[in-house]
Amino acid sequence: MDALDHMGLSASATGEIQDNGNWDKVFGYFARFSFDFALQIVTEILPKGKLIGQMAVVTKQSPEGGNDVSPTPPPLPGPTTNCRRKGLFVMNNGSVTKGESTAMRNMWDNLFDGGFRADVTITTDNGGIIYAHAAVLGMASPVLRGLLKQAKGSGRKRSISIPGVQHDAVRVFIRFLYSSCYEQEEMKELVLPLLVMSHAYVVPRLKQICEQQLEDGLLTLENAVDVFQLSLLCDAPRLALISHRMILRNFKAVSATEGWNAMKKSHPLLEKEILESMIYEENIGKEKIRESNEQKIYLQLYEAMEALIHICRDGCRTIGPCDKDFKEDQKPCTYAACKGIELLVRHFAGCKLRVPGGCIHCKRMWQLLELHARLCADPSLCRVPLCLNFKEKIKKQGKKDEIKWKMLVKKILSIKRIGGEPFFVSLNSISS
Repeated sequence: MDALDHMGLSASATGEIQDNGNWDKVFGYFARFSFDFALQIVTEILPKGKLIGQMAVVTKQSPEGGNDVSPTPPPLPGPTTNCRRKGLFVMNNGSVTKGESTAMRNMWDNLFDGGFRADVTITTDNGGIIYAHAAVLGMASPVLRGLLKQAKGSGRKRSISIPGVQHDAVRVFIRFLYSSCYEQEEMKELVLPLLVMSHAYVVPRLKQICEQQLEDGLLTLENAVDVFQLSLLCDAPRLALISHRMILRNFKAVSATEGWNAMKKSHPLLEKEILESMIYEENIGKEKIRESNEQKIYLQLYEAMEALIHICRDGCRTIGPCDKDFKEDQKPCTYAACKGIELLVRHFAGCKLRVPGGCIHCKRMWQLLELHARLCADPSLCRVPLCLNFKEKIKKQGKKDEIKWKMLVKKILSIKRIGGEPFFVSLNSISS
């Protein structure tokens, strides 16, 4: 009786121990008692006896405990065994892997399924009931810990409610809190409610698994809208980005789903934002196409400048400077624009309307010659016709035309990074 009074308990006439309100002190006492008792077994009983079975025999010690050699520690756990259920997935080093779980995980799984000494009743929709243990729930989720502190019940039995989610999803969620295991078929069916509960009850491991499962194949055109909405509510930016991209790339198919129609009724502003983002993406795509076409034009102009210098300085096949001797067995030309420039030069040399504005082909040749003059680094050594004359003409050109030509030269120099090469001016000199 003195011991019971010391622990805050009292014995009834029938011998039943009654609570005086100091259960925390009671459990603390039993925890210390259990530890002391286990320590006594290890340090006194085992060294004096013999271990039966396949373990080695321990030498009998003297009553005074003269030999202080500790017993041989038990072997490390062997290879892990499969989880109780086939196809079970477990967490391994922070990632999701399919395979074998430890015996400890299997024990926690059995504890949940059996409900041994469960002290929490979880009620779900449609009258569903799940039995659990307050210690496990409180350690796994800070939100559930707070709910348990506020929960009311008879004795040590407490009851909490998780409404708005189907019973099966709540059961899979609570089971994960015990063993960190889940079944792949259940994950495929209940991934969205599990994502919501993992965020609402702050279970980051399960939330990470749900996001990864959706990214790896559970995200489809049918649930893309639902996943996008939930990822915004559950603070999952990467998943929101992936689902948003899927909606934009498959807008025609996604807009015909039930999820899209439901979103139009419940969240019209979100629908408006998605449509605006789609228009923005289309404009960005058109801008990229325009820039790509511009770069192709600048690249063609650069290649034309190279081919013009090649023809006027070295000669190519049947065209070149007057002092050039052409050989019959010349190698094929490596300049892509050489053939087109050759045809343009031949036309320019024989055209009777060669004056500027008289012939469209000649006008193009005049423009190429002026462009070369603006790119040429040393006109005194250049062998391109009229290069020095265009240099003099540029000095007398109006400001408006000068700005237009400078912008074109900058674009050409930047597209191939040819500034500083022997036949072209540097980009820095144009900028200055």
